[in-house]
Amino acid sequence: MLAKVKKWGNSQGLRFTKALLAEAGIHVGDEVDVSVKEGRIIVELVSRVRGRYDLKDLLSRMPEDYQPEELDWGPPAGKEVW
Repeated sequence: MLAKVKKWGNSQGLRFTKALLAEAGIHVGDEVDVSVKEGRIIVELVSRVRGRYDLKDLLSRMPEDYQPEELDWGPPAGKEVW
């Protein structure tokens, strides 16, 4: 597919056809990572689960010796039922 770089306000941009985005698995509103490697612009879909964070990535950062513990938050401060 041939495309031209167009000026939009103070920026420049490219338009992609719906078919091209569908083939790449990218939809309107998806986050993409744009990078340059060896003079080529690479657009990659960012795979995130439930918003901005990936649970597997977060869990991999936890120390191996982590032990969860129960915390006492004190007496109820409102209409909570304990």
